[in-house]
Amino acid sequence: MRQVSIFGATGSIGQNTIDLIARDPDAYDVVALTGGRNIAQLAKDARALKADVAVTAHPELLGDLRDALAGSEVAVAAGAQAIEDAAARPSDWVMSAIVGAAGLAPGLRALEQGATLALANKESLVTAGPLIMQTARDHNARILPVDSEHSAIFQGLVGEDFDAVERIIITASGGAFRDWSLEDMAHATPAQASSHPNWNMGQRITIDSASMFNKALEVIETKEFFGCPHDMIEVLVHPESMVHALVGFTDGALMAHVGPPDMRHAIGYALHWPERRTLPVERLDLAKLGQLTFRDPDMTRYPALRLAHEVLAMGGHSGAAFNAAKECALDGFLDGRIGFLQMAEVVEEVLAQMSSDACLINDEMTLDTVSKTDHLARKCADAIMATRQ
Repeated sequence: MRQVSIFGATGSIGQNTIDLIARDPDAYDVVALTGGRNIAQLAKDARALKADVAVTAHPELLGDLRDALAGSEVAVAAGAQAIEDAAARPSDWVMSAIVGAAGLAPGLRALEQGATLALANKESLVTAGPLIMQTARDHNARILPVDSEHSAIFQGLVGEDFDAVERIIITASGGAFRDWSLEDMAHATPAQASSHPNWNMGQRITIDSASMFNKALEVIETKEFFGCPHDMIEVLVHPESMVHALVGFTDGALMAHVGPPDMRHAIGYALHWPERRTLPVERLDLAKLGQLTFRDPDMTRYPALRLAHEVLAMGGHSGAAFNAAKECALDGFLDGRIGFLQMAEVVEEVLAQMSSDACLINDEMTLDTVSKTDHLARKCADAIMATRQ
């Protein structure tokens, strides 16, 4: 029986992971489930899966979680340190699906136990890619990608010599505003940005999809995970969301991963790796689908993609600053402090200010230095947004 933990259990990735595990409950011993404010869902899943411990990120909700799990054998805890403690519990396989920079520390703790880390928290690699990868090597742990694009690249490389790879193409749906004018995008509301045409995801990642910040993070993630030069990575807008990534080889061949927009494929691949097992996902009817279309992204509409390549060229702690500024700018958009297109402006200004202060280049990368950069970038972003109100 495999010991598994799910961090970010109440989000869309976590719920899809639970869906797969619940289909074969006798095969898994669930160690830890963590979540945010959805205490009812967290408690329901912890009871159903007989988890050892359930943890909410919010200390003020500990009493609610304790009440919801009264009479069960599930231990309860709350807060960031409790989540790290849960990650330090021995597990064979850990789903890292906490949204944002908050997922970094638990991911590191899981790797330190030698666990296989199914990584859906792209911010871990964006903010601290070298630290994450080195921690995995130091503890003989394995990282398996769960983002649909990086799972697709990973699968496209099975049995291949990476030296024969000359390009990696990740696709983007274009999000809610792929056919909007820039003028309309400037006046977009959070409600409009929160509606994805293809995928069923959480609000923040859906808005990041509309702004292409999600794809920008994935460009950085690709470089950090696969160790390729950033100029090898390309992005194509693919409205159908059926081709998740392509790997191009020196002989001119392109290996494409094609599948329905269902995260259970990438999750299931990581859960069962190195085997392939039957998954409850749609089987594509290509004749019915009819066509697959692709186009280059408009960098005027999507400056986040340009910024991602600038971050990769800059190196150091610029990824941590980029992600923190992006998260703050998204908060500002949700709160009505800035407009949709101003998010990229805020991030670019944060990078410019912090690079001019020479605080992004540091030979040493630790959890503390990444956290410090994160804090400084958030403070800088808030100051910038205050001048725009």
